[in-house]
Amino acid sequence: MEAALSQLAGQAVTVYASGRTDSGVHASGQVIAFDLVWRHSELQLLRALNALLPEDIALQTLRTTRPDFHPRFDALARVYEFSIVNAATRQPLWRRGAWQVFGDLNFDLLQQAADLLVGSHDFGAFGQAPQGNNTVREVTLSRWTRGPLRRGRLLRYRVEGNAFLYHMVRRMVGMQVDVAQGRLDLAAFEQVFRSGDLAQAGTLAPAQGLVLLEVRYAD
Repeated sequence: MEAALSQLAGQAVTVYASGRTDSGVHASGQVIAFDLVWRHSELQLLRALNALLPEDIALQTLRTTRPDFHPRFDALARVYEFSIVNAATRQPLWRRGAWQVFGDLNFDLLQQAADLLVGSHDFGAFGQAPQGNNTVREVTLSRWTRGPLRRGRLLRYRVEGNAFLYHMVRRMVGMQVDVAQGRLDLAAFEQVFRSGDLAQAGTLAPAQGLVLLEVRYAD
């Protein structure tokens, strides 16, 4: 993004983002901001930037905002979604966008584990703070949905919170799957969660199943 903007501007341009994601994680709702002198329309700028960007990244919308807007510090909430393909045989078409889990998954146990995570808690058992030592976060939505596939089923986990720790969502998903497959009982899951101790963490789900869906702002 910075290379494309700098090419248009003829000088270095800095991009500020709502946050960073792990390598391999996708984003359909990442928000960025930058300062640029541009004499044409916003639509022309969007088209010019997309023409310069590689195939795996594209701006979807673009607008002028207030000068002091910051996509990270002004964010009120972030929404992530994790996809799981539950099938008995490999599903290659999903390999870049989902975690394939073999064997039975108990959906009721998945949701029971997810329900425990709603609220303001110390989530230190699931990840590290990007800065400082504060691992308390507020999760307002933690929900699984399921649907059929031609072979198997597709499970999606959606979680919304005011902020997230490094690897937090991936560990939340991985340990919920541990519960759903009987490797960890629900009481033990809750005990690890309440401990706030990262050393007790279980499975880390792979990056490719995770998508940053949306960043919410007051206006």
